[in-house]
Amino acid sequence: MNISVVIPLLNEQDSLSELHDWIAKVMQSNHFSYEIIFIDDGSTDNSWQIISQLASQNDDVKGIRFFKNFGKSQALHAGFEKAKGDVVITMDADLQDNPDEIPELYNMIKDDGFDLVSGWKKKRYDSVIAKNLPSKLFNWAARKTSGVKLNDFNCGLKAYRLNVVKNIDVNGEMHRYIPVLSKNAGFTKIGEKVVQHQARKYGETKFGMNRFVHGFLDLITIWFLSSFGKRPMHLFGALGFIMFTIGLGFSFYLGIDKLFLNPTGRLITQRPQFYIALSTMIIGTQFFVAGFLGEIILRTKQGKKRYSIKNELNFD
Repeated sequence: MNISVVIPLLNEQDSLSELHDWIAKVMQSNHFSYEIIFIDDGSTDNSWQIISQLASQNDDVKGIRFFKNFGKSQALHAGFEKAKGDVVITMDADLQDNPDEIPELYNMIKDDGFDLVSGWKKKRYDSVIAKNLPSKLFNWAARKTSGVKLNDFNCGLKAYRLNVVKNIDVNGEMHRYIPVLSKNAGFTKIGEKVVQHQARKYGETKFGMNRFVHGFLDLITIWFLSSFGKRPMHLFGALGFIMFTIGLGFSFYLGIDKLFLNPTGRLITQRPQFYIALSTMIIGTQFFVAGFLGEIILRTKQGKKRYSIKNELNFD
């Protein structure tokens, strides 16, 4: 199979039939063998009924339905697990991603040898304040912390070699940073393609301030995991050593001062340096414990799905 198109969605009943017809037309005109995997992330409208109808009419359409809304990252993870195409294309279901871009994305993976190609919506139709400025800030911060030089990390239209999606773990809200996850997994040939962005035709945007905040928290998380995910003791142990050393230094100072320099002065417990020493030594010990716990968890953790599937369509 040439291409798997993975489409996570939430309440996009109005766009699904049009999107399916558009993708099918592109695939047939380019003689691609394909599958379209719709992942219904807990929609409360008629999205699943439309997916079921499409699947009954076209065996190349497959559907996954979650019991509830688990998030876009979990939907992508479920789609990646089922994908079988040599090249995996992801796109949003709101018709803002253009299926006509698929052939060139496919060629960049198959012919140019990229592991991942990310779309770049250079000209956008979103609100400048609501989405454009936050996206620019996200992209700048992601470039600085990850070293991956992309202009648009958050573009839903991406192409992957199959072994890339099988070897990355997308969870939380990490779908924004899949190129970083891919780089951390050893897939370093990452390209970018300017793609056409289309104004939203149906429904309302799912972007809000909570996603803005969550995105930055996830960026901090992915920085930590990239730098210390396999060696948490290196971070927490270093911080613990610094804090404990500071506390120990103050303790020695207080002891020497009380025994030899000023034996008749104030009690040690009446001096602020005592509480600084006590606090820093306790914090340093806690950092050490956190490092040990991190190492233990890392060595004993087992994979566990972060979503539950209610229905599946057309999967063997």
